[in-house]
Amino acid sequence: MSAMPRRCHRGVLMKPVIREAVPADITDMAKLLKTLFSLEADFSYDETKQCRGLELMLEEGARRCMMVAEQNGRVIGMVTAQLLVSTAEGGLSAWVEDLVVEEPYQGQGTGRALLLSLQAWAAARGVKRLQLLADRSNTRALAFYRKMAWQFTELICLRTYV
Repeated sequence: MSAMPRRCHRGVLMKPVIREAVPADITDMAKLLKTLFSLEADFSYDETKQCRGLELMLEEGARRCMMVAEQNGRVIGMVTAQLLVSTAEGGLSAWVEDLVVEEPYQGQGTGRALLLSLQAWAAARGVKRLQLLADRSNTRALAFYRKMAWQFTELICLRTYV
């Protein structure tokens, strides 16, 4: 059974706390990645790989952003990003690697709060542009980004492994 959002005594939804991730959050964050990757055709979940990736991001603190949404002592959402130099922008851009919120907490502003915290982090560092990939069949995510005023582009993603 999924955990339901906690409500205070008057039935008002309590907003999660948005904060920087710490090493103790990695296990919960990896579980969120399992949820995210179940929606994406191009990625498969491997707990060891995902934990190692999260650890690497935490080690590179200044050029990485890892925010979590915490409610009742549990991580229920996360967003991660990495700084890059953009020749198109002539400055820094940030690659949004992951944004995911547990199902029972979706549609309540948690994803928006995470994304806004990431935007504030990026603005404080002089970032010119945020960018991300979204699975084209994830209509809920695409609707969310459209609502958040993200622009769809004509670019496609290509990859190879080394």
